[in-house]
Amino acid sequence: MQQRGVVAALERHQVGVYLAAMVLGALLGWAAPSAGSGLGPLINPVLGALLYVTFLQVPCADLARSLRAGRFLAAVLVVDFVVGPLVVAALVPSLPADPALRLGVLLVLLTPCVDYVIVFSRLAGGSSQRLLAATPLLLLLQMLLLPVFLVAFLGPGLADVVEVGPFVEAFLGLIVVPLALAWSTQAWAARRPAGQRVADTAGTAMVPLMAATLLTVVASQVPALDGRVGDVARVVPHYVAFLVVMPFAGALVARTLRLDVPDTRAVVFTGATRNSLVVLPLALALPDHLAVAAVAVVTQTLVEVIGMVVCVRVVPRLLPR
Repeated sequence: MQQRGVVAALERHQVGVYLAAMVLGALLGWAAPSAGSGLGPLINPVLGALLYVTFLQVPCADLARSLRAGRFLAAVLVVDFVVGPLVVAALVPSLPADPALRLGVLLVLLTPCVDYVIVFSRLAGGSSQRLLAATPLLLLLQMLLLPVFLVAFLGPGLADVVEVGPFVEAFLGLIVVPLALAWSTQAWAARRPAGQRVADTAGTAMVPLMAATLLTVVASQVPALDGRVGDVARVVPHYVAFLVVMPFAGALVARTLRLDVPDTRAVVFTGATRNSLVVLPLALALPDHLAVAAVAVVTQTLVEVIGMVVCVRVVPRLLPR
């Protein structure tokens, strides 16, 4: 009973927990750079565990039904792969000239989120299950389209330094494997009480895993700033502008397709949130002279999570039931 109380308290205050995790990660990376950098290899395992728990919360049958929601999927795809890139195109001319910063901004803003968007959408009363069902498709499409977008924005020279391998690894390790494990756990839980206990226990780990992921990412990347705080700060207004414009664009697309309020809220969140945690391995695989791109990606995470604190409270008021 006491454990349930702790879990309930974490869920009630999860946004505050996430902010505290980022602050703690920043302090760790600043005060103990070697320890912070040493957390880098833990990013993918922690994120994979987080996505496993996320997938575990929605039964296979619900995933299949959600994928048949044609108008909702159409809205998500239009917002993420048509409207989003157009907004980025409008921001590109004012980006800093530094190629590494530009690449980092484009990597993160051109890839829609597939992880904590589910959490924030659910907190705001959005159709989180339908978003969850769309995550494999979203990651597959961004894996295919990102090289095309980068060539369009940067030209073939700089875009060619982005390797496809880390994205394929991310798809397998962060989507295919966690999804298969989640479905296996669900099947086990349906047949055996022990399986149900494992599923129930795993379900209580969502907030701690999200906090651990954010702390790990921030702590591992703060040391990479290395005196470039001013340079990285120059991209923050671009992240803020994207975060302000995309919710209104998402709501407009959703209303055009006559979606209900929960689906509209979910579309708003998928448009506003970006895939910083999953594309970070891509940025970390870049050559040393482009290393600041990874810091630009993590900076977007910091801006976005703070923005989500606002959106979770504002979106339900702007889109009442």
